[in-house]
Amino acid sequence: MSTRQETILKAWNGAWGTGDLSSFERILAPNYIRRSKSGTEDFASLQNTIKDMHTAFPDSTVEILQMVEDGDQVAIHWQTKGTHKGPFMDVPPTGRPVTVSGASFLRFENDKLAEEYVVWDPRELLSALGIWHLGN
Repeated sequence: MSTRQETILKAWNGAWGTGDLSSFERILAPNYIRRSKSGTEDFASLQNTIKDMHTAFPDSTVEILQMVEDGDQVAIHWQTKGTHKGPFMDVPPTGRPVTVSGASFLRFENDKLAEEYVVWDPRELLSALGIWHLGN
């Protein structure tokens, strides 16, 4: 594992795993932007997303299943688990266990994370909460 991958692992586990945003913030470029199907977020907005997730899933854990590095880009396959104990995305607590997986594609500038593209299926979360049925 490269030094960059170790740094990412520590930052990811801190932010998404325990809610400690300081280690994540240290790896960010000043112009950091996070992109997804629902739009873009800067770090201030992402902080709120992470805090909301930890309020709704206080026992959440994150696992990086795979990381691939190529030059200034890193791809991460991740999985997050937790129990729905607080409101999230306008859904009241269900008490259900949730597992969601996705991928993040990171671009670095001068060893700082400048851009992240994240892909995940919110229907996976809604299905785990018993709100959306994915079918067979």
